[in-house]
Amino acid sequence: MKIIQKNKIANFNYELFEKYECGISLQGWEVKSIRANNCNLKNSYATFKTNELYLTNFQISQYMAVKGDELRERKLLLHKNQLLKIALKQKQQGYTLIPTMIYWNEKSKIKVEIALAKGKNKIDKRASEKEREVKRKLEKLVYK
Repeated sequence: MKIIQKNKIANFNYELFEKYECGISLQGWEVKSIRANNCNLKNSYATFKTNELYLTNFQISQYMAVKGDELRERKLLLHKNQLLKIALKQKQQGYTLIPTMIYWNEKSKIKVEIALAKGKNKIDKRASEKEREVKRKLEKLVYK
């Protein structure tokens, strides 16, 4: 697995619960642009439209002179039972679907990892920062 792009802001702004691996429907120039690492997961999210899952605000920069929509909605590919399970959890528990990373799998297919997430408030963000600092200090003491 080769990671193309990680959504670092997702871990800071959201509390992540369940993660799912899904395919993504892309055009040819988009694959070439992703291969050149010209994509951005920042501020992107997934939404349901007519029982299908779409990735919104996922920016893929234009490749060479190809004209195309950089911010178009791209369909995420999952099994029907997975889609129903995710939709049910999203409606009942008020989760948001956030892409956490995009990567190449072993069969050289582009995959997107999405996670069910809930937003953090300022107090939660501060607590998670303190936890990270404590872990760093402990690691420094252990490895000295």
